[in-house]
Amino acid sequence: MKKNKALNAWSYSFLPIIILLAIVISLIGTSLFGKEVTVEKWGVGTIELKGPSSGNPYTDVVLTAVFNNDKKEIKVTGFYDGFGRYIIRFSPDTEGQWKYKTTSNVAELSGKTGILNCVKPSSDNHGPVKVVDTYYFKYADGSPYFSVGTTCYAWIHQPDSLQERTLKTLASAPFNKIRMCIFPKSYIYNANEPSNFAFMRHADSSFDFSRFDPVFWRNLERRIVELGKLGIQADLILFHPYDRWGFSEMDQASDDRYIRYAIARLGAYQNVWWSLANEFDFMTIPVRVNHRGNKHLEDWDRFFSILQKEDPYQRLRSIHNGKIWYDHTKAWVTHASIQNSNLDKGIDLREKYKKPVVYDECRYEGNIERGWGQLTGKMMAQRFWIGAINGCYVGHGETFLDRNDILWWAKGGTLHGESPTRIAFFRKIMEALPFNEMIPVHQDFNVFILSKPRTVYLAYAVKAGPISLKLEGDRDFTVEAIDTWNMTTETLNSAEPGEFNFTAPKNDYLLKITAGR
Repeated sequence: MKKNKALNAWSYSFLPIIILLAIVISLIGTSLFGKEVTVEKWGVGTIELKGPSSGNPYTDVVLTAVFNNDKKEIKVTGFYDGFGRYIIRFSPDTEGQWKYKTTSNVAELSGKTGILNCVKPSSDNHGPVKVVDTYYFKYADGSPYFSVGTTCYAWIHQPDSLQERTLKTLASAPFNKIRMCIFPKSYIYNANEPSNFAFMRHADSSFDFSRFDPVFWRNLERRIVELGKLGIQADLILFHPYDRWGFSEMDQASDDRYIRYAIARLGAYQNVWWSLANEFDFMTIPVRVNHRGNKHLEDWDRFFSILQKEDPYQRLRSIHNGKIWYDHTKAWVTHASIQNSNLDKGIDLREKYKKPVVYDECRYEGNIERGWGQLTGKMMAQRFWIGAINGCYVGHGETFLDRNDILWWAKGGTLHGESPTRIAFFRKIMEALPFNEMIPVHQDFNVFILSKPRTVYLAYAVKAGPISLKLEGDRDFTVEAIDTWNMTTETLNSAEPGEFNFTAPKNDYLLKITAGR
C-alpha cells in the first residue's frame, strides 16, 4: 500500500513534466508533418504559404514541393499569387497518405512539411482523360470518354454576365470539351478590350511580361473548375496569332516563364488539356502572313518539351494548324488536333499518326460572310457522323451574326444553330457503343463503316445509295435505320450472318446492325 502511495506521489510530482513533454512532442509532430490536407483522388489539394512580396516574386522566388507516398515521388512547382501568398497545388492519383516537403531559395518557404490524405473519389469524379489503345480516349478510372467538342475562343475575356450565360448554355449543351484561349483575341467580331489580362499592365497600357495578374488567373481557375463540374474538358490554347497586345511576340524567356506558370497554376485541374497554339503556323517565321508572331518551328518543339518534362500530371498535349500541319508523330504530341474539312480522310490520319485524331475545327455553322463560317446545321451534324465513323473525334463551332457581335465561336453566350440538338442525338448513340473497340473501314467515297466485328456495325451513307458489308459471327442481327437529322430510329427486318446488302433511301442515312444474344 505504501509502495503504491509512493508511486502515485512520484507520478503527481512529475505530472507537469509529462504534460510539458506531451506538448513538446505534439509541437514537434506538427513541425515534422505540418498541416494535414484531405482531398479526393484526382482532386486538387492546396497548400498556402506566406512569403516575401518585395522585389519581383514571380522571377526571384523558386518554390517546389516533393510529394511521397512511400511508393513514388512527384515533384510539383509552386506559384506566386500576389500579396505575399504562395500556393502549391497537388492532384494525387493514388489513395492514401502523401507526405510533402518544400524547397525554396527563400528560407521562410523552404523545409515546410505536411501530410495530404487522398481519399476515394466521388461517384462523378472519373479522373483526367488519357489516351488508350493508340487511337482513343478514356477517363483514368476506366470510364469511357467520347470527345464532343466546341470552340469559344475568348469567352473568359468577356464581361462576367456573359461568362455566366455561356456556362448556363453549356450546362444543357451536348459538349464535353471546349477550346478556349488564355490570351484574348483581336479579330473580326473580337474588338472588345478585356478588363484583365494574364500579365500586369502599366499606366501607359504596356505589359510587364515578368509579372502575372492574379485577378485574371483566379477567374480562369474559377471557370475551369465550373467547366469541370459540368463534365467539360478545358482545352487551353496557350498562343495564337490574333493579337494586338504583344502576347504573340514575347521573347523566349517570357514565353517559357508563361508556360511554366500555367503548368504550376492550372496543371493540377484534372479537366485541363494543353493546346500549344491555334493556327501555330500563322505565328511562325517564315510561314506567317498578315498575322502576328515571332516563333520558329524549334520554338514549338521547345514548348512541347517544357510541357512534357515539367507537367507532373502529363495532361493531354496538342497543337492546332492553319495551312501547314505540325508533325504529330513526335512523342510529345498526345493527340492530333486538326483543322480540316476532309473528315473522310480521318482513317488515313489515324494510321499516319498512330494517335487519336480530333477534328477540332472543320468550319462553323453560321451565316457570316466568311466561307469558314457558313455551314448549315445539316452540314455540321454530318461532319460529326463522318468523322466518328472514320474513327475520329469532331468539334463544333457556331458563327451566327449578332448585332452585339456576340458569336458563340468567339465570345460564347447563347447557341442559335440547328446542329447542337442533332449533336446531342449523335453523342447519345456513340456513347452507347464500344467505340474504343470499333474499327473504321473505307467502303467507298459515299459509305463509311465502323464496327466491332461479330458485335455491332455502323454503316453511314452520305448520299442515298447501296450499302454492302459482311456480317461476321453465327447470330442473327437486329437492323435499325437511323435518320440522323430528324433523330428517329426504325427497326427493320433482322439480318443473317454473311453478306448484307441494303439501299439507303436518303442522304445522311445510318444503319446500326447489332448481333443478337
